[in-house]
Amino acid sequence: MFRLWSSSHHQDNDPLQHEVKINELKAAIGPLSGRSLQFCTDACFRRYLEARNWNVDKAKKMLEETLKWRSTYKPEEICWREVANEGETGKVYRASFRDRSGRTVLILRPGMQNTVSLDNQMRHLVYLIENAVFNLPEGQEQMAWLIDFTGWTLSTTVPVKSARDTINILQNHYPERLAVAFLYNPPRIFEAFWKIVKYFLDNKTFHKVKFVYPKNKDSVELMKQYFDEKNLPTEFGGHAILNYDHEEFSKIMTQDDVRSAAFWGRDDKLPHYGNGHSGAEVAPEPVCLAPVAS
Repeated sequence: MFRLWSSSHHQDNDPLQHEVKINELKAAIGPLSGRSLQFCTDACFRRYLEARNWNVDKAKKMLEETLKWRSTYKPEEICWREVANEGETGKVYRASFRDRSGRTVLILRPGMQNTVSLDNQMRHLVYLIENAVFNLPEGQEQMAWLIDFTGWTLSTTVPVKSARDTINILQNHYPERLAVAFLYNPPRIFEAFWKIVKYFLDNKTFHKVKFVYPKNKDSVELMKQYFDEKNLPTEFGGHAILNYDHEEFSKIMTQDDVRSAAFWGRDDKLPHYGNGHSGAEVAPEPVCLAPVAS
């Protein structure tokens, strides 16, 4: 029995076997065209196989569901101008720094919730996940999440349904895109919410969620393994003073929309964006304290 497990375990970590599995998944999915073909790179096939422990049948089912979702939800077509009002408080935004591995960083501040439409909130989050992926450096497949609980209360938390939908989209349609999610200094009342939400997480995602408390040396040291303190905002125990400027962030997102439209072959007429609002973090180029992820 041990020999059988050992052989299987070795196979799961064999690069040659991985290539075989990728080719099997390609064949199982069949011919693709348009954006589905563009989406399904070798790296994409690998992520879906990793998410399903290299089981081709399960990876095939998962990927087919994603392709169906993308064909209807069309996440690559969401433009900043459509979701900009959701971002006015900086409740979710792409940071102007990367982690030590060069990953794009998304900062989430649930205490800054400013709208009530769950559908619009989800489109805003999906837009920023797509943007984070689009801005990954070559050779990097994953992003990091930093979640700041400043101002969070039970009255400002997202409904359980919204949390479940967020987790489902991240796990099912962006598998192996999340490297780590740090929940920084959550209040004790968050424990009740977490007890419900954690049941929606699969085992792999669950182990990527890290709780960090300023007075807990081990959790702080773990976070330092991922982030340089000079880049990390003070809200997360770092040294950087970075204020989210909604107008400047909107300019960056609009520029990214132009690049994204070209990448996906969209013929968008994207207007110059400027609405005069200001709010929370990502400094304007070229005076930002850390380089904008691009």
